[in-house]
Amino acid sequence: MPAMSEKKIRPEDDGRDFASAAWSIPSYLLSGMILYGGAGWLLSKWTGVIAFTPIGLILGVALAVYLVYRKYGR
Repeated sequence: MPAMSEKKIRPEDDGRDFASAAWSIPSYLLSGMILYGGAGWLLSKWTGVIAFTPIGLILGVALAVYLVYRKYGR
């Protein structure tokens, strides 16, 4: 059995993956809301139809949740 100082630390054992996921999941959600909500807001300002803003926000959150599932859910 190797000594503790000789034991190699694997990336999945040092907690960085959890910290990375803890920061990237809210980042995905916020960026999806900002990007698609902003696109919906611009589209609603351009066309005069107010419904595009909430549609963009909902679409952004849905796509962000899908991306989080694809990256961390499997």
